[in-house]
Amino acid sequence: MSRRKKSLVLLLAILMLVPVVSLAVQSALARPPATLGVVDGRLAACPQSPNAVSSQTDSSEHYLEPLTFTDEPAEAWQRLKRALAALPRTVVVTETEGYLHAEATSRLFRFVDDVEFLLDKRAKQIEFRSASRVGHSDLGVNRVRIESLRRAFETR
Repeated sequence: MSRRKKSLVLLLAILMLVPVVSLAVQSALARPPATLGVVDGRLAACPQSPNAVSSQTDSSEHYLEPLTFTDEPAEAWQRLKRALAALPRTVVVTETEGYLHAEATSRLFRFVDDVEFLLDKRAKQIEFRSASRVGHSDLGVNRVRIESLRRAFETR
């Protein structure tokens, strides 16, 4: 291979690696947002970017129905926790009475999404928010995660 071709191959390899390294660095430096948790009975609002879903938003782009149940709230909460434990690379970080925060980590770039749940005993529903910490698009991962969780929650 000529010196010029070798240089071109090296340049292309570097150009392909730069975005990958950039994503890895962003992922490694991302920290939990300060807005996690419950304020006045509500979870944080979704960002303007399309990388989040919530049952407590007015944005049709981000909205999904809350999880609903007919059994006792404590039973529904345990069912949610079992469904959540079955999700790959998902770890519960915080759990208090009626609130749960988990982190879901992507396989490839190790991006972390914050997944929160809020139990509403009177309404017999579980509100949620699932949002990426970094980036603009999540390619629908948060929506798919919640819908998958919903199916598991409803069948257990």
